[in-house]
Amino acid sequence: MGCDYLTFDIEDAIGTITLNRPEKRNALSLELLQELNPLLASISQNDGVRVVIIKGEGKVFCAGHDISQLVGHEMTFYRAIFDTCVEVMENIQRLPQPVIAQVHGVATAAGCQLVAACDLAVAEEGALFGTPGVKIGLFCTTPG
Repeated sequence: MGCDYLTFDIEDAIGTITLNRPEKRNALSLELLQELNPLLASISQNDGVRVVIIKGEGKVFCAGHDISQLVGHEMTFYRAIFDTCVEVMENIQRLPQPVIAQVHGVATAAGCQLVAACDLAVAEEGALFGTPGVKIGLFCTTPG
C-alpha cells in the first residue's frame, strides 16, 4: 500500500503510523485521511500487529484539519473531509488492537480529536493541547 502522507512500520508486533506532513504540521488533509482509512482496515486484519502507535513526524503531533482545504470549495467537498474524518476516528476506535497516541509538540483541534479517538495518550513533557476554534464559535465535541 503506497502512502504519500503516512508511513507505517511494524517492529516487534508494534505497528507505528507516522503522520508524515511535517511541513504542514501534520495537518489532516482529505488525502491523508483517505490514506489512513485503508491502512487502519489492513491493520485490523493483521495478527502480527499487537498494538498501534500513532505519532507525527517533525516538531508537531498534529495541527488539526488542513485549513487551506477549508476555503473556497463547495459544500460537498467539506462534507467529504468531515465524513472521512469521522470514519477515521471510528475506525481507530474499532481496531481490535489498542491504539496509543504518542504526542509531542502540539495537538490542536482535530489533532486533539485524533488523540481522543485513541485508547491511550502518552505525551512528552511540554506537549500542548488546544481547541482554538472555540474562539470563533467552532468546536468539535470529540476532544471535549
